[in-house]
Amino acid sequence: MAKNNTPPAIVFILLFFLLVGGGYWFLLNQNQPDTNKNVVNNPSAKLNIAKAANQIVSNLDTSLPNPNILAMDGSVTMVKLIKLIENAYEQKYPNIPITYGVPEGRPNGSNQGIKNLLENKAQIAAISRTLLPEESLQGNIKLIPIAQDALAVVVGINNPYKGSLTLDKLKDIYQGKIINWSEVGGDDLPIKVINRSPKSGTYNFFQDVVLLGESFLPDSSNFITYQRDVTTPILRELNNNGISYTTVAQAKNQTTVRIMPINDISPVDQTTPNNDNYPLNRSVFLAVPNQTSLAVKNFLELA
Repeated sequence: MAKNNTPPAIVFILLFFLLVGGGYWFLLNQNQPDTNKNVVNNPSAKLNIAKAANQIVSNLDTSLPNPNILAMDGSVTMVKLIKLIENAYEQKYPNIPITYGVPEGRPNGSNQGIKNLLENKAQIAAISRTLLPEESLQGNIKLIPIAQDALAVVVGINNPYKGSLTLDKLKDIYQGKIINWSEVGGDDLPIKVINRSPKSGTYNFFQDVVLLGESFLPDSSNFITYQRDVTTPILRELNNNGISYTTVAQAKNQTTVRIMPINDISPVDQTTPNNDNYPLNRSVFLAVPNQTSLAVKNFLELA
């Protein structure tokens, strides 16, 4: 009699349940939220931010006539971002030229940008902070969030210290309680602190978040506060013992500086881009009066 090589029916039944069970497990796990996923990198989170901005822009009163020149002022650290929007605007609306910086076409920082907006010297202010209470009281100003940003704490590329700093140690450096790199594990070198201009929104943000609203150390031989809101001269002055701060966008492609991790988190770590736990994340804004022109609204819609 020929031997029957057909597998028993029970084998087919078991295979069926294994396939069904495995498919159910795969679908179940596909639908589970990834708790390790970064909120900033979540497309739906970005979409919600864009929707909120679009709602503010759509509700603006555009009854004012268009200006002959669209005058803007504000943050130096937002120059690259503003330039991208400006290029898109000039391609779509070539009849209205744009200036960024009042009066000479050089941005004067967030604080002066808001001042010029309130004094009707500019139609848009680009700011890297929220409104101060006294600014909110002076006019019906609307803030439109346009991007997520982060501050980078920077040292010169040849600085021997390769470690991280905690927020507490960074605070102590900017208040003169830590004055030598050896106090944080580095070489025996005096720390040269280079501070941004008080006109800068980045200065205000750093003071609020790092110094908890307290004062910076007064200027001395190793503590320099720039009076004009600039970035390139500050980065050039770091050498092998300086420290300063700017935006990640302005620092990450520089060959003469190195971005320091804060609380052991780097804002440029490719494995955790835009990490929500990085303590110096922030939003940047365009500020406009609620009553404005169609030209301003058109610019905001491209941001």
